[in-house]
This record gives sequence, C-alpha cells and structure tokens, in this order.
Amino acid sequence: MSLFSPYVLGDLRLANRMVMAPMTRCRAIGVNVPGPLSVLYYVQRASAGLIITEGSQVSPQGVGFFRTPGIYSDAQVTGWKEVTSAVHRAGGKMFLQLWHVGRMSHPDYLSGSLPVAPSALPVNETIHTPAGKKFIPVPHALGLTEILKIVREFQDAAARAKEAGFDGVEIHGANGYLLDQFLRDGSNHRTDRYGGSLANRARLPVEIAEAVVAVWGAKKVGYRISPHFNLHAMSDTHPRETFGHLADRLSKLGIAYIHLVEPVGGKLGAVTPDAQMAPLIRKKFDGTLILNGGYDKERATRVIEDGLADLVAFGTPFLANPDLPERFMRDAPLNREDMATFYTGEEKGYTDYPVLGG
Repeated sequence: MSLFSPYVLGDLRLANRMVMAPMTRCRAIGVNVPGPLSVLYYVQRASAGLIITEGSQVSPQGVGFFRTPGIYSDAQVTGWKEVTSAVHRAGGKMFLQLWHVGRMSHPDYLSGSLPVAPSALPVNETIHTPAGKKFIPVPHALGLTEILKIVREFQDAAARAKEAGFDGVEIHGANGYLLDQFLRDGSNHRTDRYGGSLANRARLPVEIAEAVVAVWGAKKVGYRISPHFNLHAMSDTHPRETFGHLADRLSKLGIAYIHLVEPVGGKLGAVTPDAQMAPLIRKKFDGTLILNGGYDKERATRVIEDGLADLVAFGTPFLANPDLPERFMRDAPLNREDMATFYTGEEKGYTDYPVLGG
C-alpha cells in the first residue's frame, strides 16, 4: 500500500491515492459559469486519483468571491458538463464541491441584500468585491423558513451536479463558511432547534448531508471539515467534542469520506501532536479519511503506510504541477507556484504550468 496504489471509493476505482484539493481560482465566465479554460485546467490534472473541484455556489445567495463557478443554473450545468466529459475522456474521476459562503460575502455580490448566517455576529474583516475591497457587514440571521430553503438548494444543486456528469459531490463544511458557522459555538448563538446544544448546532450540516445523500446515495458523498481553522472570526469552545460528534453522525449516515484539513502553521495553527484531529476522526468515522494540509510526498507516503489516512489531498502542488503524480513517482523537481496569479491572470498561472518534458 502506497501513495500510488489504487483505491476503491464506493464503487469508484481511483488510480492512486492522490486527491486534487478544491481551490478557488476565480476564472469563471459570464454569470459564474466554468468556461473553456476550466476544461483545460482540470483535464491537465486528470491523473489525480480524484479531483475535487473548486467550491461551487448552490445559489446566488451563496456567492462571496469574484468569478467563482456555481451549480444553480442551466448554463453552469452545461459548462460543468464540458469539464466532466473531458476529464472522463482523460481517465479522471471528479467530485463537485457544494458551497455556500454564508456571512463571508457582501451586498455587492447579493443584489444589495445582506449576507446570511446562523447569528447576526460581525466578522470584522474586509472582502474583495467587483468594486474593490469592502468591509463585511453584520449578516442577517436566518429564519427557520430560510434555513429549509437552503437545505433544498443544496439538494437541487446536488441533482444538477449529477446532471452535469460528476462522479459524486463534496459538501463544503469547512473554512468558516455557512455550515461551519452553524456547527461552531463561536459563530452560532441561536436559541432555537439550530443552536445551543451540540446536536442542534450540527443539525443543519446533517440535514444537508441527508438531503444530498437522497440524491446521490451515501457512497458518492463526501464532507470537508477544518477543525483548526480560526480565521473569519471562527472559534469553538470544545472542538474535539464538536467535530467528533459531527464525524459520528456522518459515519452513521454512511457517507463515502470525510476530508479533514489539518493545521499547517502560521494563522492556521501549529502542527503539534495534541493539535492533531485525525486520530479522533479516524476513530469516530468508519468511511474513507482524506487528509489535507501542507503535505509533501514523504509525509503523505508516511500517513498512508501507517494507516492514518486512506487518501491525501494536495492543493498548491497540483495547482503548479498538472502532472504531480508522475513527478512524485519519478522524484522529479516541482514547479514553483506563482502566488500573484492564484486568483487572476486567465491562462497565466492557471493552464500554463509546464509538465515534464513539455
């Protein structure tokens, strides 16, 4: 068993255990539609065992970044069909990440409406909008009817992802976005059935997982978490209890995998033995565990061989190295990423990274 061993995920046979992590790239065209450059970008990286797309909004209300693709319109489905068809022809497997940013938005993205959240709590940060950097306003606290509408939007988006030809979907429950906001007590001060107790705070994430499973079946659904994430005014009093509970609930639901983002240092926390959440999630969750967080070939190989993870996700290395599995296999040098083009540049820093021999 190694990083290059095949892996069976549900009824999918992955060529290797290397996952391309979801990465916002801000190259959508029109009204948040993946275009021809996105087709080329993902096809170039089809040698990953599994590609997880950049976050894709389940509704116009879920938008919080410039030129990010969605999965709520016919045009978006058509655009994603071009991507999935090309990736499948290249032998790749691909999940769409379902995303709602919650309070991490601005009225400039929302036709003048306020961003939404479990509670009307400030983030005290700025955000890039089409009109420049602006301060994030205090969000609107969602009512019960609005929450039910969001559950339906996730379910409808899951159905559209199936229509677009994906192999499955990943629910974005990480990085301080809407589902993370509901789960953690630092951002959820509600006193109704969606707040207060841990079971109540986990209610929306679980209800959305159930709604998505109803479309896809459990073995084609994943869920991403980031217990150590502390940006965007995110915090939790008892993170091990909180995320252990969620992992247990998702395990009972039988979903395919949990995608765990680990601390990588700096603002995201130091990598110390007592900070590691992976052993707890491994114990609580019976499905596949994907780890993500600054991994190189050596560390990824070690966690696979030691049985601490089943798959390892790579972000920036896949961004800068379309042929990352081959480079790792041959111990070839890696391209250096160009941070200035992460979110801008059209083909520059997107589809122009060279492959070996290219």
